[in-house]
Amino acid sequence: MTLIIHPHFHKRYTGVTRHVESVVPSLVKDLGSETRVMGSALSEDLPRITWPELLRRSRQEPVVWHAHRNNELLAGMLLKLVGRQVRLVFTRHTSMEPSGFTRFLARGADALVSLTRQVAEVMGLPSTVISHGIDLKRFHPPEDRAKAWEKLGQGRRFGVGVIGRVRKEKGQGDFLEAVRPLLPGYPEWQSVLVGLAKGSDLEWINGLRAGIEDRVSLVGEQSVIEPWYQGLTVLVHPSYVEGYSLVHVEAMASGCCVVASKLPYLDTLIEHGRTGFFFEPGDAKALRELLDMLMREPERAREVGRNAAEEARRRCGVEHEAHALDSLYRTLVGR
Repeated sequence: MTLIIHPHFHKRYTGVTRHVESVVPSLVKDLGSETRVMGSALSEDLPRITWPELLRRSRQEPVVWHAHRNNELLAGMLLKLVGRQVRLVFTRHTSMEPSGFTRFLARGADALVSLTRQVAEVMGLPSTVISHGIDLKRFHPPEDRAKAWEKLGQGRRFGVGVIGRVRKEKGQGDFLEAVRPLLPGYPEWQSVLVGLAKGSDLEWINGLRAGIEDRVSLVGEQSVIEPWYQGLTVLVHPSYVEGYSLVHVEAMASGCCVVASKLPYLDTLIEHGRTGFFFEPGDAKALRELLDMLMREPERAREVGRNAAEEARRRCGVEHEAHALDSLYRTLVGR
């Protein structure tokens, strides 16, 4: 059996972290592969391997090292120098133009995985497109969304907000511009921003919240994110650029009504008006019109959230991704 390693050499809990925590158990439980992790910020429940054991085994048997960041790919290249049969896989998680150094490193991988066709086109290298799946046992609708929201202690009856690190390119400014004039007319709705905000980003977002701090909560980074998906009625994703954000799928699977900037790959995931809503990136006026409609008709938001959850259960389980990766690993080792 081939040893599969998913390293995680990053101190913060990110979308990549959630991806690793989701796909590794599926590779182990659903497919019976020997998959291990190493690094920090990961759940203690994941199967791990130490460097001494990895170095010993890499000299004796095939190993697939699946990197998600440049530093992890570099470590894999060093492992390949001492290993008997080490294969390198590199997943590109963003559609932003890669640096020359990233593209140089990617050429050293035995296989490149892109989350969407757009990511593959931006990389400009031979690539296998495999989209992320999620753990549907972890992300699912609550039995009672009103009670789930109440447990979060944010007040009022309904929640609308953004989940993701607070940065200008993530679009939280557009969300605040859109929702600010609506709040006085909808006293039952509370807005929240869930995500890390620090330094100049914190100063920027606090400046935009001035005067409405009581209606827009800044709750910071949350290591346990599921309760927020289960509490929010409307999840806004106003980002200007993403490779493949897990937030969309996690929110849909949790029964949120997703209102998202129309990024290139999303029309394959969300059907406008049935499983979510689109607006053009940066168009705060269009976003305001959608929010106005949903805050006025919360039952419409709940209906769309139910449709989204059904769609996610049908298409977005992590087992689909695990099977595709397993096939790629087997091809590499056999080659």
